[in-house]
Amino acid sequence: MNQDTGTEFSAYEVFSRDEWAALRASTPLTLSETDLASLRGVLEQVSIDDVVQIYLPLSRLLNLHFRSARALSGVKDEFLGRLVGRRPYVIGIAGSVAVGKSTFARTLQAVLARWPDHPSVALVTTDGFLYPNATLLERGLMGRKGFPESYDRRRMIEFLADVKAGKAEVAAPVYSHQGYDIVPGEEAVVSSPDILIFEGLNVLQTGTVEGGRSPSIIVSDFFDFSLYLDAGDDEIQEWYVRRFLKLQRTVFQNPTSYFHHYKDLDADAAREVALGIWRDINLVNLRENILPSRERANVVLRKRLDHSIGEVWLRQI
Repeated sequence: MNQDTGTEFSAYEVFSRDEWAALRASTPLTLSETDLASLRGVLEQVSIDDVVQIYLPLSRLLNLHFRSARALSGVKDEFLGRLVGRRPYVIGIAGSVAVGKSTFARTLQAVLARWPDHPSVALVTTDGFLYPNATLLERGLMGRKGFPESYDRRRMIEFLADVKAGKAEVAAPVYSHQGYDIVPGEEAVVSSPDILIFEGLNVLQTGTVEGGRSPSIIVSDFFDFSLYLDAGDDEIQEWYVRRFLKLQRTVFQNPTSYFHHYKDLDADAAREVALGIWRDINLVNLRENILPSRERANVVLRKRLDHSIGEVWLRQI
């Protein structure tokens, strides 16, 4: 364990994979290979070793925080003379495109839901809060889809505020990755979960509003705990390109896919297209908006080229 990681990371204690795995203590393994098969993404191959060495210690830490937060909430309710409420515990997950957030979030959801303290764990992604393509086109933002200004920030904050207030049911818009757009009239309903995992590119960003002012309320104000999934630029670029090539041979072949026009590209041409999208859009977003928010996370999980997590940084201040 390294407590002196230089100026940039001095707020964190850094744990190697083995050091982090030792913090599992007696947390039982509750996922099987069959469970994992349904959680894996296009490229990420989460293994039982990953669950044991990374997810179980993390779930233990989160469970301890959850129990403490619920006890503290009860103290406040008692002080104010009202019935003790059961407001959801909200975990934010941030990181670049193609870093593996979706697979990580699904796996964490499955592990956390097996704790008796919080069996109801909901997962919502920020994709549903993107403006519809028609709005993005009208505002000239299609080339900046995924950047902070492409999201309906007001609706996102209203959703989180309603969840945090303990409303029985809260609806979120639904996004289709195949259609590359919001699905009209479709909603995902969150019903009083013990924990809500909120996953997206820019969930830890502070941002600005019209006039260059800092907003009075930001998305992470509603988080009880935050995680950042991290890797080097070159590694993420390679993952993005590999994912694009795989989708080009599968999903893009469907006529309903927004990217159907790429279906007949040969491998070299497809790779060039993927690299262009990465360099012109996703890498810019990463460097300008996503990476600068990393230092706000409670835990940073640093991935290796094979997608396994090699280091865990735990914020100490």
